[in-house]
Amino acid sequence: MKDFLEPFLYPQNIFLWLFFFACLYYRRKGLWLLLIWFYLSGNTLVANQVRDWYNTQISTAELPANFNGDYVLLGCGGNEHSLPDCASNRINQLALMINAQQRPVQVYMTTLHCAPYETLLKQKTEYAAIQCFDGGPTTYHEFASLEQKLDKTKNYLFISSDYHALRVKKLAQMHQLNAQVYAASSATFRPVNCGWNCLLTVNLSNYDLFSKLAAETASLQVYWLTKDWTEWYTPRS
Repeated sequence: MKDFLEPFLYPQNIFLWLFFFACLYYRRKGLWLLLIWFYLSGNTLVANQVRDWYNTQISTAELPANFNGDYVLLGCGGNEHSLPDCASNRINQLALMINAQQRPVQVYMTTLHCAPYETLLKQKTEYAAIQCFDGGPTTYHEFASLEQKLDKTKNYLFISSDYHALRVKKLAQMHQLNAQVYAASSATFRPVNCGWNCLLTVNLSNYDLFSKLAAETASLQVYWLTKDWTEWYTPRS
């Protein structure tokens, strides 16, 4: 009973039900539309369906059969001495895939501070030949740099975080790279445990999910609209 009732005391759910009673009282179509948007974008059952679709359509869940190409690990910040969680997650997933093949592989890394990335990967696997370089401040700069370095006749597996996977996949297609994407998981994109109370509540993590998806999509659209008449994304010389 505690687990069922507790979510109703969270601020977002108090607001949800006060909003619902306001809609009943004022009977305005605009209020009902806002309520429906607020509910659907925060409802866990809806968001978990989006998570499942995203993971199955955007990224590969396991190492492709008979994969014989190279790996590309996109940078995720950090400094000369430490790595953020997103970078560690990407490296851990990359090491698992490399060790599953048990053969020497070429790994390209795009990050400003290479040392901690290389150190962690070498601790996790002995099969990686690493070429690390600063690809630039954004994913668009990284891809512009990678296009100059990668052989387009080869296969590639890109390792990125799940919230970047859509943009990485689309950019690989734009740059005509024969690439698949493996998305290292983050808390936002993991399915949320849900019971009967999920039908009547919203969850803040679901708003985070849709916010990140909207941000990634908007960023990609800006790039697509401006890439033909500006060179802000060109790699550093």
